[in-house]
This record gives sequence, C-alpha cells and structure tokens, in this order.
Amino acid sequence: MTATGQRPAAVDTEARELLYDLVSTPSPSGEEAAAADRLAAFFEAHGREVWLDEVGNVRAPADDSLLLTSHVDTVPGDIPVAVRDEVLWGRGSVDATGPLAAMAVAAVETGVSFVGVVGEEKDSRGARHLVGDRDAPTALLNGEPSGWNGITLGYRGMLAGTYVHASESGHSSRPENNAIQDAIAWWSAVEARFESDEYGPVFEQVTAKPVAVKGGTSPDGLSVEATMGVQLRVPPAWTVDDVREAADAHLCGGTVRWHDAVPPVMESPRTPVARGLRGAIRAAGGEPRLLRKTGTADVNIYADTWDCPTASYGPGDSSLDHTPDEHLALDEFDRAVRVLTDLPDRL
Repeated sequence: MTATGQRPAAVDTEARELLYDLVSTPSPSGEEAAAADRLAAFFEAHGREVWLDEVGNVRAPADDSLLLTSHVDTVPGDIPVAVRDEVLWGRGSVDATGPLAAMAVAAVETGVSFVGVVGEEKDSRGARHLVGDRDAPTALLNGEPSGWNGITLGYRGMLAGTYVHASESGHSSRPENNAIQDAIAWWSAVEARFESDEYGPVFEQVTAKPVAVKGGTSPDGLSVEATMGVQLRVPPAWTVDDVREAADAHLCGGTVRWHDAVPPVMESPRTPVARGLRGAIRAAGGEPRLLRKTGTADVNIYADTWDCPTASYGPGDSSLDHTPDEHLALDEFDRAVRVLTDLPDRL
C-alpha cells in the first residue's frame, strides 16, 4: 500500500493488486513470512487449499499436470515502490515477484498446482526441501524473468567453495610464499585454466569469480592466514565434478571446502512445456524467443531431481535483476498472465 493506504489508480485489477502488494512487502531471503502470508491469503480467498510448509514455502496443490513455481524472496535493497506511467518500480518487481504473482494468478484461474519457494537468492532451501518432500509433477514451469515473450531453456550450474590456508608467520623479507601468496597463486591458476574466450558465448564457458577474501597475521601472531570464497559457473558441456577436479588440481597449499554444487540444465525446445509456451505467446500476439541464462536458478535443482519437462518464464527484463533500477511494465505483467493462463490447455 501507499502511505495513504490506497493503491495507485493503475493498480486496477486483482492480478495487479496482488503484484503491487507483494512488491510493497519486503521479502529478502530469510524474511519472506509477510509476503508468504499475503500470497497464501490470495489462494484462500479463491477457495484453494494452501499452507506454509516447514521451511516457509507456500504450497497450493491441485492439478499436477503442471506445477507453477517461483521464489518469494528477493535480494536486499530498498527501492521506493511507485507506479509511474503504467510502470511498477520496486525491489522484486522483476526478480522474481513479477513472475511469482503472474503464476499465482494463473494457478487460480486454471486450477493447476502452485508453490512459492523461499531462499532462492541465498541457498535454495525452499526448492531443495520441495524436491525431497513431494513427487515430480507431470511438467514444471519455473518463474524467472524472461520477458513476456521469452522462454528460458538453459541455465549454467554453480560450484561454490571456501579456500582456507595458514602458514608460519615470518618476516616479510623471507622469499618463501606465505598463505596469502599461495591463495593468490591458486586462484590465478584457476582463472588461467578457465580463461574466457571473448569470441565465444558466455553460456558455454566456465566463469570463475572470487566473492570474498580475508587474510593477514593471526591474532596470536604465529601464522599468516588466508580465506577466499569462490564461485564457478558451470556450462552444460562440463559437469560440476569436472570443474571441481580441475580447480583442485592447481592447489599448491591450503584446502577447499566445496559446499554447494548445482548442475547445469539445458532443456529441449521440443518439450511439451516449451511448445505450449510458444503457442501461448503467439496467441497473445508475440514472437517467442528462446533464451539461455548465464546464472543459476531453482530450475537447475528441479531438473536434476525430477524426471519431467521444465522451462523458466516470467515477465520482466532480467538485466534489471538486483539493480537499483528494478521495474516492470504493468502491461507486460498482464500479457504474461494471459500466456500462463493459456498454457495448461496447450500441454
């Protein structure tokens, strides 16, 4: 709601009201409860069975020929919620509250199953709990921004780890490496092994990024310590194990605790989900676009665990993900709702 308790005039349908309310409800990872309650209330108002499970997922089971699912959480960031010229501004409007709201509306309209999962932006705890707690649906569509006429079929996987090393303290004039130098040497070798090809598609390459670094003399003064958090994105041509072995091969001191491994996914454009989406997009006046994304999403977990066709879809420009300019055109949201509502009959 706005400060006066009124929604803007452009928020003139039930679908837009749900979208506006969810974007107006902060839901960074770990703090999704209020948004989950609003989502559950929407299903209850339409007579659907709904509950919040042990980890906080919003579960609304129904016709399992199609499961619509997206994530409730967003990354942190306070973007003032506003509607200007039929465009909604606010954190999550694109990633992924827009797709989430569109799928909730379509699930109520069509009677298919729905789950709003928690923790996607952090550890995917909602998706991991879901695949261990229920059987596979016949087909699955994951909510992520693709543009209302885009269909995402591929995501790279991810390997995340923490490098730890300690060496004896000594005068900085000594020639032998300390732990910090070993850490730098290891990561430099990893980056060289996966050096990017500026002429090749990023989706088809391994991308190596350090995400956190700490180092220095220990509190007791007896050692030099180094810790580095790293992430490697894994294309379908590689396996997570292959990338791990290649990175470990360059260790010359220290160890790496690999704590997260998500395999890549690349779905066929000929699955029932992809064909159905193409037909629904054309029926809504669009020309379908087939996409591959360089990041990782919950759909990687679903595709790795469940033997069913999957794809990702949702309104919004994914280049706005996590940015301070996150915004969604309301007419694009409306078109996505129409596509999603048309989809089940096409499967």
